[in-house]
Amino acid sequence: MLVWFLPLFLLLLMIGLPVFFALLAAPGVMLWLTGDAKDLVLLYRNTYNGMDSFPLMAIPFFMLAGEMMNRGGITMRLVEFSQACVGHFRAGLAQVNILSSMLFAGLSGSAVADTSALGSMLIPAMEREGYTRKFAAAVTAASSVIGPIIPPSGIMIIYAYVMEESVAALFLAGIVPGVLVGIGLMTVTNVMARRSDTFPALKRRATWPEKGRASLKAFFPLLTPIIILGGILGGAFTPTEASAVAVAYATVVSLFVLREMTWRDVPDVLLRAALTSSVVLLLVGAAMAFKTVVSLSHAPEALAAMILSLSDNPLVLLLLINLLLFIVGMFLDAGPAIIILGPILGPIFTDLGVDPVHFAIIMSVNLTVGLATPPMGLVLFVASSVSGERVESIARAILPFLAVEVLVIGLITYVPAISLAVPRFFGFL
Repeated sequence: MLVWFLPLFLLLLMIGLPVFFALLAAPGVMLWLTGDAKDLVLLYRNTYNGMDSFPLMAIPFFMLAGEMMNRGGITMRLVEFSQACVGHFRAGLAQVNILSSMLFAGLSGSAVADTSALGSMLIPAMEREGYTRKFAAAVTAASSVIGPIIPPSGIMIIYAYVMEESVAALFLAGIVPGVLVGIGLMTVTNVMARRSDTFPALKRRATWPEKGRASLKAFFPLLTPIIILGGILGGAFTPTEASAVAVAYATVVSLFVLREMTWRDVPDVLLRAALTSSVVLLLVGAAMAFKTVVSLSHAPEALAAMILSLSDNPLVLLLLINLLLFIVGMFLDAGPAIIILGPILGPIFTDLGVDPVHFAIIMSVNLTVGLATPPMGLVLFVASSVSGERVESIARAILPFLAVEVLVIGLITYVPAISLAVPRFFGFL
């Protein structure tokens, strides 16, 4: 009877119950009906235990660093740098949006932060230049999924925590896939601009002095991912310690170097970071408790047997799992989905000969793209809130970009070297 918690969980999601409550209510109700009082207590105790983790402390620190940098004017400097590099291309401001997302990904590791920070700045600017609001919102939402792929990445920290993998290996494995997604989005934007007369005309190319000034302004922000990854790879600090270093660096740059943030802004920055972090950590705690009931119900074994009965060809199974993850990503946030499905699917594909780091990237990228996928993609709603455009309009406009991201997922799946070359080069495989 306990296995019925999964259909109940989906039902609660469909009627609009927030994910956090659905993750606890569905297994809680089934444990209560089966009379497993001891396991019911364990369920809610594990909600706290799931959050009480040193590696997970990296998530609120990275979010705080992102908030500091956004308030400190760093986001604007990244946009100016991107404008100097690609602003003269066809559909230049759309290209600036995508490149800015790639650069901002190295600071925040959050798709929501990317959509909110860059969207509030670039969507109105794109609209003023003649882009439709729905297109501007769609570009912002589609490119924001690069945030959790290029390191640092909150969902990769969660995956490493759940599956006991190396955070550094996952960070390195996400670099090339993230860049591929960005290049793919810039390519499809260029193709769309060449086939349509509705895009603004080309702007003049920035002069070398203008590029130099933009580079100098972006110098300190662009040092952030180098400090984070360099410190982790060099053994100077752990990923959690790296997140604290990122906060310290962002504070110094925002308050004392750029001086665009004052001490009066600090309480609001801390509050925003705390609220965002609390949502993520509550979801992680609830998902860890949910995972407890998953193991009690023996659902993983049943699902593994069912998957293996479909085919013994790893390539076919990877295709089927990609379809499953894509559908799951439409309805469930990436963090809880990784905690629930990672322990079920990871061992199956490891036994079939798929490298654990490779599978981690397949899963992370797929679920991250789900954040921008209709009908329930979280960044669609954030983009709607920032732009004032209806979610339905953004969902239609984002389809060409989603097609490119699905193509990149296919490349990542069937060409393991895309994910594994960098961590192997640095000796993490």
